[in-house]
Amino acid sequence: MDRDRGQKRFPDRRQSGDERSPARARYGASAGRQERFERSAPPQQPEAAAATPPADDLIWGRHASLAALESGRPIHRIWCTPEMRSAAKFLQLLREAKASGVLVEEVTWARLGQITGGSVHQGIALQTAAAETLDLDTLIDGCSELGEPALLLALDGVTDPHNLGAIVRSAEAMGAHGVVLPQRRSAGLTGSAAKVAAGALEHMPVARVVNLNRSLEKLKDSGYRVIGLAAEGDVTLTDIDLDGPIVLVTGSEDQGLSLLTRRHCDQLVRIPLRGITPSLNASVATALCVYEVARRNWMKDIHGQAPSPPIVRPRRVTEDEPEPTSVSSASEPESEQPMATPVQEPEPIEINLSASASAGDAEILFDESIQLSN
Repeated sequence: MDRDRGQKRFPDRRQSGDERSPARARYGASAGRQERFERSAPPQQPEAAAATPPADDLIWGRHASLAALESGRPIHRIWCTPEMRSAAKFLQLLREAKASGVLVEEVTWARLGQITGGSVHQGIALQTAAAETLDLDTLIDGCSELGEPALLLALDGVTDPHNLGAIVRSAEAMGAHGVVLPQRRSAGLTGSAAKVAAGALEHMPVARVVNLNRSLEKLKDSGYRVIGLAAEGDVTLTDIDLDGPIVLVTGSEDQGLSLLTRRHCDQLVRIPLRGITPSLNASVATALCVYEVARRNWMKDIHGQAPSPPIVRPRRVTEDEPEPTSVSSASEPESEQPMATPVQEPEPIEINLSASASAGDAEILFDESIQLSN
């Protein structure tokens, strides 16, 4: 009676005893403890989600990495332990890779385990590049022989591979002649960038440099004007002079051009915006600038369905140059061989062999004939 009266006065009061848990009422206190444990335990995750699988463009292990380095395969990044970096087999190869613009990082064994998804990495792993690169000197020398003012793009802090791929795609379509990528603080030529570029990486020369600012000064010494894209620029895109060899420098989306890179630019140009949005995507801003350069140069004489003029770019692979010499040198001995064969044919001289044999036989026959005459 008192219990029913208390339930009416306090309907929200928790019931005690067996009425609070049907499982406890049926199986006792142990079932109640098991039920509380199941409610408090975190949800179990499948074992497959515990370890993230490695990317498709990764190579790890001593033998596989050594073969990739010795074969000259294009590489974007290398992770290795301090012991592996000082190993006799890898010391010189890693030095040459770093000098060519490949990012070489010393990491711990645990970090390598995370990168390779828990695989047996043996102290080294590398990330292959989706396209081959060249050095800055080769790019400058190749652009000097084009017969037209060269247009190069330099990227400062563009770490998103999708932005990199979109920039390369727009630059290749609009007639740019090359891209300069710094070794650090930049996205690499990975599979994601190649997919967004939609095949443009196969035709666009890309130079990897260790220091971007030193490379900009080197380009200035070669006759280029360095123009940076910045919202604080004092010249608009429609007013700036775009004649002659030009290097367009694009910064990251969040910070733009770094302070040091701005100091190495000859001019800072801005794109006027009318809407409320304060800035453009890095790839979109670069595409607008590249289009403006094309509109003032090769595009100004195109009307209607007139075709665009063909473009010539520096070679991306410097090893292609000795190939024609090797072919010509290989063809020369082939052309000499047919001339040598008629000379060599009398040398084994079957005639001489038969003559010597016939001469011997003739002498024997001559002697026999003399004996018969006697």
